[in-house]
Amino acid sequence: MEHLINQRVKNIEISGIRKFFNMVADVDDLISFTIGQPDFPTPEHVKMAGIDAIKQNFTSYTHNAGTIELREAACNFVKTKYGLDYKPESEVIVTAGASEAIDIAFRTILTEGSEVLLPGPIYPGYEPIINMMGATAVHVDIRQNQFRFTLEMIKPLITEKTRCIVLPYPSNPTGVSLTESELREIADYLKNKNIFILADEIYSELTYDQPHKSIAAFLKEQTILINGLSKSHSMTGWRIGFLFAPDSIAKHILKVHQYNISCATSIAQKAAYAALTTGIDDAIVMKEEYLKRREYVYKRLSAMGLHVVKPDGAFYFFIKIPETIALNSFDFCLKLVQDTKVAVVPGSAFSEYGEGYFRLSFACSMELLELGLNRLEPFLKNLK
Repeated sequence: MEHLINQRVKNIEISGIRKFFNMVADVDDLISFTIGQPDFPTPEHVKMAGIDAIKQNFTSYTHNAGTIELREAACNFVKTKYGLDYKPESEVIVTAGASEAIDIAFRTILTEGSEVLLPGPIYPGYEPIINMMGATAVHVDIRQNQFRFTLEMIKPLITEKTRCIVLPYPSNPTGVSLTESELREIADYLKNKNIFILADEIYSELTYDQPHKSIAAFLKEQTILINGLSKSHSMTGWRIGFLFAPDSIAKHILKVHQYNISCATSIAQKAAYAALTTGIDDAIVMKEEYLKRREYVYKRLSAMGLHVVKPDGAFYFFIKIPETIALNSFDFCLKLVQDTKVAVVPGSAFSEYGEGYFRLSFACSMELLELGLNRLEPFLKNLK
């Protein structure tokens, strides 16, 4: 029966991140710097809110968009943190993680033949959805621009088919953010053009050198803003995301969401409410620890002579493989596992523009970072 499967589905592949992770997961004593999974536990008060929800039998469907108390808390969160104004009654949808928010946004705004501009390298979760909609992902090579997806790179590729521009900042895999002036330039140019912005800001609470600024502050009427609690509150398994958009857009996305999952898990919504109220600043402690790790890893990588752009957000380094090493990124990472039992992600998992790089996550203890980097350093010297 496989011949009857939707060809667009048959053409997509499992994420390169997961593919490599699954390939090496059974290696004994592996030090893994692969998955973007915070190594902190979910805050205790958040867990207790979930437990209380179960005990109080809060286990039924909620409003399709989520409980009104959670939507109010989400709107207050982005107002307090980023100065954004959204109406809880009609401009926010609680989703099953940021991934579902991305999916329902694309399924609402994309049509056959439309184009989406994305920076490359980029997280691999966008292109398969774009392709399944019959649209085309147009990657823009940002490697020579310090991984910054700025207006001068965007303008030449806009056509009458351009329906959406993806701004995933802070970035996975590079950790780079855009400045306020860079965002303003993009917003001013796109204003009143028939182009959506999908702003994936899931790492917005993990910025180190400057406060996070959202392009929604400058162009709300064309922006679909994605956020969630996976990274800020170490709640990856709770699957709570948020989609913010003007009500004229959100009301249509809500229909897709409703037929997709009905509503986000009621129990997780109660936990999310605790995260956004009592725990509104929970990310600060984690961010302080990530900052220490970033400084340590940057110092070590620089001492190894590796070319790396210092990340100002998220918890990743995107590292160029030395040109003296005659291996593609997949073979390099596979040999690293085989020779040292250290796992990183091949850059090729992040589009063709990631080839020649590898991603290292520092969402793990300082002890493991030190041990893993101590193995990486002689490995590089021997390969050269």
